[in-house]
Amino acid sequence: MSTVIYPAPIFGPVHSRRLGVSLGINLLPADGKFCTFDCIYCECGYNGQHRPRLKVQTREAVREALEARLIDMKRNGPSPDVLTFAGNGEPTANPYFPEIIDDTLALRDKYFPDAKVSVLSNSTFIRKPEVFAALDKVDNNILKLDTVDIGYIRKVDRPTGHYDLNGIIEGMKAFRGNLIIQTMFMKGKTDGGEDVDNTSDKYVLPWLEAVKEIAPRQVMIYTIDRETPDRFLQKATHEELDRIAALVSGAGIAVSVSY
Repeated sequence: MSTVIYPAPIFGPVHSRRLGVSLGINLLPADGKFCTFDCIYCECGYNGQHRPRLKVQTREAVREALEARLIDMKRNGPSPDVLTFAGNGEPTANPYFPEIIDDTLALRDKYFPDAKVSVLSNSTFIRKPEVFAALDKVDNNILKLDTVDIGYIRKVDRPTGHYDLNGIIEGMKAFRGNLIIQTMFMKGKTDGGEDVDNTSDKYVLPWLEAVKEIAPRQVMIYTIDRETPDRFLQKATHEELDRIAALVSGAGIAVSVSY
Protein backbone atom coordinates (compact mmCIF):
# COMPACT_ATOMS: atom_id res chain seq x y z
CA MET A 1 0.00 0.00 0.00
CA SER A 2 1.50 3.33 -1.04
CA THR A 3 0.59 6.50 0.83
CA VAL A 4 1.36 10.17 0.37
CA ILE A 5 3.06 12.16 3.12
CA TYR A 6 3.41 15.77 2.05
CA PRO A 7 6.38 18.08 2.65
CA ALA A 8 5.81 21.00 4.98
CA PRO A 9 4.99 23.77 5.11
CA ILE A 10 4.71 24.26 1.32
CA PHE A 11 4.27 21.67 -1.44
CA GLY A 12 3.45 21.74 -5.12
CA PRO A 13 2.00 23.35 -7.02
CA VAL A 14 -0.14 20.39 -8.01
CA HIS A 15 -3.06 20.15 -10.39
CA SER A 16 -6.24 19.72 -8.37
CA ARG A 17 -9.29 18.06 -9.91
CA ARG A 18 -11.49 20.64 -8.23
CA LEU A 19 -9.35 23.75 -7.82
CA GLY A 20 -6.87 24.03 -10.70
CA VAL A 21 -3.18 24.96 -10.18
CA SER A 22 -2.95 24.62 -6.42
CA LEU A 23 -0.03 25.57 -4.17
CA GLY A 24 -0.34 23.38 -1.10
CA ILE A 25 0.10 24.60 2.47
CA ASN A 26 0.64 21.81 5.00
CA LEU A 27 0.35 23.03 8.60
CA LEU A 28 0.99 19.57 10.04
CA PRO A 29 4.31 17.79 10.66
CA ALA A 30 6.33 16.92 7.56
CA ASP A 31 7.10 13.39 8.74
CA GLY A 32 3.66 11.96 9.45
CA LYS A 33 -0.10 12.33 9.74
CA PHE A 34 -1.94 14.36 12.37
CA CYS A 35 -5.72 14.24 12.03
CA THR A 36 -8.95 14.15 13.99
CA PHE A 37 -10.31 11.64 11.47
CA ASP A 38 -8.74 8.32 10.48
CA CYS A 39 -10.56 7.81 7.18
CA ILE A 40 -10.30 4.42 5.53
CA TYR A 41 -9.93 6.20 2.16
CA CYS A 42 -7.25 8.75 3.14
CA GLU A 43 -4.35 8.97 0.69
CA CYS A 44 -2.04 9.68 3.66
CA GLY A 45 -2.81 6.27 5.16
CA TYR A 46 -3.95 5.42 8.68
CA ASN A 47 -2.95 7.67 11.57
CA GLY A 48 -1.19 4.85 13.35
CA GLN A 49 1.06 4.03 10.41
CA HIS A 50 2.64 7.47 10.17
CA ARG A 51 2.87 8.93 13.65
CA PRO A 52 4.90 12.15 13.42
CA ARG A 53 7.92 12.97 15.55
CA LEU A 54 8.15 16.57 14.38
CA LYS A 55 5.91 19.38 15.59
CA VAL A 56 3.22 21.27 13.70
CA GLN A 57 4.37 24.22 11.61
CA THR A 58 4.83 27.58 13.32
CA ARG A 59 3.31 30.80 12.06
CA GLU A 60 6.75 32.20 11.24
CA ALA A 61 7.88 29.11 9.33
CA VAL A 62 4.74 29.10 7.19
CA ARG A 63 4.89 32.82 6.44
CA GLU A 64 8.57 32.74 5.45
CA ALA A 65 8.29 29.61 3.30
CA LEU A 66 5.09 30.77 1.61
CA GLU A 67 6.49 34.19 0.75
CA ALA A 68 9.68 32.66 -0.67
CA ARG A 69 7.66 30.29 -2.85
CA LEU A 70 5.32 33.04 -4.06
CA ILE A 71 8.27 35.23 -4.99
CA ASP A 72 9.72 32.33 -6.98
CA MET A 73 6.41 31.70 -8.73
CA LYS A 74 6.11 35.40 -9.52
CA ARG A 75 9.48 35.27 -11.26
CA ASN A 76 9.38 31.84 -12.84
CA GLY A 77 5.75 30.68 -12.89
CA PRO A 78 3.34 29.10 -12.85
CA SER A 79 0.74 31.46 -11.43
CA PRO A 80 -1.40 29.67 -8.85
CA ASP A 81 -5.15 29.52 -9.17
CA VAL A 82 -5.44 28.75 -5.49
CA LEU A 83 -3.45 28.51 -2.26
CA THR A 84 -4.82 25.39 -0.57
CA PHE A 85 -4.54 24.38 3.07
CA ALA A 86 -4.39 20.58 2.96
CA GLY A 87 -1.57 18.10 3.55
CA ASN A 88 -1.00 15.54 6.28
CA GLY A 89 -4.21 15.86 8.25
CA GLU A 90 -6.60 18.49 9.59
CA PRO A 91 -5.22 22.02 9.01
CA THR A 92 -7.44 23.68 11.61
CA ALA A 93 -5.81 21.51 14.29
CA ASN A 94 -2.74 23.75 14.07
CA PRO A 95 -2.94 26.18 17.03
CA TYR A 96 -1.65 29.02 14.84
CA PHE A 97 -4.28 28.46 12.14
CA PRO A 98 -6.16 31.80 12.54
CA GLU A 99 -2.95 33.85 12.42
CA ILE A 100 -1.61 31.86 9.48
CA ILE A 101 -4.82 32.56 7.56
CA ASP A 102 -4.31 36.30 8.11
CA ASP A 103 -0.71 36.06 6.88
CA THR A 104 -1.71 34.02 3.84
CA LEU A 105 -4.42 36.44 2.79
CA ALA A 106 -1.95 39.33 3.04
CA LEU A 107 0.70 37.50 0.99
CA ARG A 108 -1.89 36.47 -1.59
CA ASP A 109 -2.97 40.08 -1.96
CA LYS A 110 0.65 41.17 -2.38
CA TYR A 111 1.82 38.63 -4.96
CA PHE A 112 -1.17 36.96 -6.65
CA PRO A 113 -4.32 38.96 -5.87
CA ASP A 114 -6.39 36.91 -8.34
CA ALA A 115 -5.61 33.61 -6.58
CA LYS A 116 -8.13 32.12 -4.17
CA VAL A 117 -7.37 30.86 -0.67
CA SER A 118 -8.98 27.49 0.08
CA VAL A 119 -9.13 25.34 3.19
CA LEU A 120 -9.97 21.63 3.06
CA SER A 121 -11.29 20.76 6.52
CA ASN A 122 -13.10 17.82 8.10
CA SER A 123 -15.21 20.33 10.08
CA THR A 124 -14.27 19.04 13.53
CA PHE A 125 -13.08 22.42 14.86
CA ILE A 126 -15.63 24.77 13.27
CA ARG A 127 -17.36 25.36 16.62
CA LYS A 128 -14.19 27.05 17.95
CA PRO A 129 -14.83 30.79 17.48
CA GLU A 130 -11.31 31.58 16.30
CA VAL A 131 -11.37 28.76 13.72
CA PHE A 132 -14.84 29.75 12.55
CA ALA A 133 -13.75 33.38 12.09
CA ALA A 134 -10.66 32.35 10.12
CA LEU A 135 -12.62 30.02 7.83
CA ASP A 136 -15.20 32.73 7.26
CA LYS A 137 -12.44 34.96 5.79
CA VAL A 138 -11.15 32.62 3.07
CA ASP A 139 -12.46 32.40 -0.50
CA ASN A 140 -13.23 28.69 -0.40
CA ASN A 141 -14.23 27.32 2.99
CA ILE A 142 -14.51 23.63 2.01
CA LEU A 143 -16.00 21.46 4.75
CA LYS A 144 -16.45 17.71 4.76
CA LEU A 145 -19.84 16.05 5.26
CA ASP A 146 -19.72 12.52 3.84
CA THR A 147 -23.06 11.46 5.28
CA VAL A 148 -25.46 12.18 8.14
CA ASP A 149 -25.46 8.54 9.25
CA ILE A 150 -23.37 8.42 12.43
CA GLY A 151 -22.75 4.69 12.08
CA TYR A 152 -21.27 5.25 8.63
CA ILE A 153 -19.14 8.12 9.94
CA ARG A 154 -17.73 5.92 12.69
CA LYS A 155 -17.03 3.12 10.19
CA VAL A 156 -15.52 5.20 7.37
CA ASP A 157 -14.40 8.64 8.63
CA ARG A 158 -13.54 7.22 12.06
CA PRO A 159 -13.32 10.33 14.29
CA THR A 160 -10.50 10.00 16.82
CA GLY A 161 -12.37 11.85 19.58
CA HIS A 162 -15.85 13.08 20.43
CA TYR A 163 -17.86 13.79 17.29
CA ASP A 164 -21.12 15.72 17.53
CA LEU A 165 -22.85 15.38 14.14
CA ASN A 166 -25.70 17.73 15.03
CA GLY A 167 -23.19 20.25 16.33
CA ILE A 168 -21.22 20.03 13.09
CA ILE A 169 -24.36 20.67 11.04
CA GLU A 170 -25.33 23.63 13.23
CA GLY A 171 -21.81 24.98 12.87
CA MET A 172 -22.08 24.72 9.09
CA LYS A 173 -25.41 26.57 9.14
CA ALA A 174 -23.76 29.40 11.07
CA PHE A 175 -21.63 30.27 8.02
CA ARG A 176 -24.86 31.46 6.36
CA GLY A 177 -23.94 30.07 2.98
CA ASN A 178 -20.26 31.03 3.05
CA LEU A 179 -19.06 27.45 2.69
CA ILE A 180 -18.65 24.61 0.22
CA ILE A 181 -19.63 21.10 1.29
CA GLN A 182 -17.34 18.32 0.13
CA THR A 183 -18.65 14.75 0.09
CA MET A 184 -16.92 11.48 -0.78
CA PHE A 185 -19.14 8.87 -2.43
CA MET A 186 -17.80 5.37 -2.86
CA LYS A 187 -18.62 1.68 -2.92
CA GLY A 188 -16.98 -1.59 -1.96
CA LYS A 189 -16.14 -2.92 1.48
CA THR A 190 -13.81 -2.31 4.38
CA ASP A 191 -10.93 -4.71 4.88
CA GLY A 192 -13.17 -6.28 7.52
CA GLY A 193 -15.90 -6.96 4.96
CA GLU A 194 -18.38 -4.20 5.94
CA ASP A 195 -20.28 -2.50 3.13
CA VAL A 196 -19.42 1.18 2.56
CA ASP A 197 -21.68 2.06 -0.38
CA ASN A 198 -23.18 5.48 0.39
CA THR A 199 -24.59 6.14 -3.10
CA SER A 200 -28.08 4.75 -2.42
CA ASP A 201 -31.11 6.78 -1.36
CA LYS A 202 -30.71 5.41 2.18
CA TYR A 203 -27.69 7.68 2.57
CA VAL A 204 -28.16 10.27 -0.16
CA LEU A 205 -31.64 11.55 0.69
CA PRO A 206 -31.01 12.32 4.41
CA TRP A 207 -27.66 13.89 3.43
CA LEU A 208 -29.45 16.02 0.84
CA GLU A 209 -31.95 17.26 3.42
CA ALA A 210 -29.09 18.32 5.69
CA VAL A 211 -27.36 20.04 2.76
CA LYS A 212 -30.53 21.98 2.00
CA GLU A 213 -30.73 23.11 5.63
CA ILE A 214 -27.08 24.18 5.61
CA ALA A 215 -27.58 26.01 2.28
CA PRO A 216 -23.95 26.13 1.11
CA ARG A 217 -23.02 28.12 -1.96
CA GLN A 218 -21.74 24.92 -3.60
CA VAL A 219 -21.42 21.18 -3.10
CA MET A 220 -18.39 19.24 -4.35
CA ILE A 221 -19.02 15.54 -4.79
CA TYR A 222 -16.16 13.25 -5.61
CA THR A 223 -14.99 9.67 -5.42
CA ILE A 224 -11.77 7.74 -4.84
CA ASP A 225 -8.90 8.92 -7.01
CA ARG A 226 -5.80 7.44 -5.38
CA GLU A 227 -4.73 4.30 -3.54
CA THR A 228 -6.54 3.87 -0.22
CA PRO A 229 -5.53 2.24 3.11
CA ASP A 230 -8.48 -0.18 2.96
CA ARG A 231 -7.86 -2.31 -0.12
CA PHE A 232 -11.40 -3.20 -1.20
CA LEU A 233 -12.91 0.23 -1.66
CA GLN A 234 -14.29 1.09 -5.10
CA LYS A 235 -15.06 4.25 -7.04
CA ALA A 236 -18.64 5.37 -7.40
CA THR A 237 -19.66 5.26 -11.06
CA HIS A 238 -20.17 8.29 -13.28
CA GLU A 239 -23.86 7.47 -13.40
CA GLU A 240 -24.20 7.32 -9.63
CA LEU A 241 -22.38 10.62 -9.14
CA ASP A 242 -24.39 12.28 -11.90
CA ARG A 243 -27.64 11.12 -10.27
CA ILE A 244 -26.61 12.59 -6.91
CA ALA A 245 -25.45 15.81 -8.58
CA ALA A 246 -28.83 16.14 -10.30
CA LEU A 247 -30.58 15.91 -6.93
CA VAL A 248 -28.37 18.66 -5.52
CA SER A 249 -28.85 20.84 -8.57
CA GLY A 250 -32.59 20.21 -8.42
CA ALA A 251 -32.55 21.63 -4.88
CA GLY A 252 -31.16 24.87 -6.31
CA ILE A 253 -27.59 24.40 -5.08
CA ALA A 254 -24.55 24.64 -7.37
CA VAL A 255 -22.69 21.35 -7.64
CA SER A 256 -19.46 20.08 -9.15
CA VAL A 257 -18.48 16.46 -9.75
CA SER A 258 -15.00 14.90 -9.78
CA TYR A 259 -15.06 11.38 -11.19
